[in-house]
Amino acid sequence: MAYTVKAVAELAGVSVRTLHHYDAIGLFRPAEVSEAGYRQYSDSDLERLQQILFFRELEFSLQEIKAILDRPDFDRRKALITHRKLLFEKQKRLQGILASVDQTLDAMKRGEAMDKKAMFEVFNDPKFEEYQKEARERWGSSDAYEESERRAHAYTKADWTAIKAELEAVTTGMANLVGRDPASAEVQEQIGTWFKLINDRFYSCTPEIFRGLGEMYVADPRFTATYDKVKEGLAEFMRDTMAIYADRLEALAR
Repeated sequence: MAYTVKAVAELAGVSVRTLHHYDAIGLFRPAEVSEAGYRQYSDSDLERLQQILFFRELEFSLQEIKAILDRPDFDRRKALITHRKLLFEKQKRLQGILASVDQTLDAMKRGEAMDKKAMFEVFNDPKFEEYQKEARERWGSSDAYEESERRAHAYTKADWTAIKAELEAVTTGMANLVGRDPASAEVQEQIGTWFKLINDRFYSCTPEIFRGLGEMYVADPRFTATYDKVKEGLAEFMRDTMAIYADRLEALAR
């Protein structure tokens, strides 16, 4: 289902201007733009917007949110679980602040001075700060992300042309193997080239990140469409092959 920018703004309770800004900075872009230039958002886009608003509620900057959501290993389910924990703590904090307001008003009404410790106790919540720290450690710019950024800034136009050719070569090679046993030596050798390419060109890729990338190719409709456009079923084939490769790497490390 496609949603107009006005419909998305009404659903999310944000302004159209805010959505245009998110688009301009690459944080939240529509799945498609019509020939007439109208933005058309998908259900998957709305899921991303929900995450953006959750992170905003937890006081992450737009730059931080973009870095988090663009990470290959971002897990929406795990994020929601942590959001719930943090928002619950925030709810308790706000309830405490409301109670403090009531206590202060009550003390003023009685003409009494409120206990100084009680006045500020609610603002000193180590539990909430602990969860905020945990969230930033989990989603803040990872070493892989920072490494990727450093490398990307150093690449020339010629470098990007070469990288594009390398990516297309591996993708085509995998497409030609769709239907084969993902665990076969030939398929595993080809996906090993993919793993090496990520390490050589972008960042140090762990087996866990590599497995997560494969899962994303199927979980995210945009990635699925990109790979399946090359060859029907390629996204799932890549995921299965990458999972086996990651398992073997982990087994060798034990």
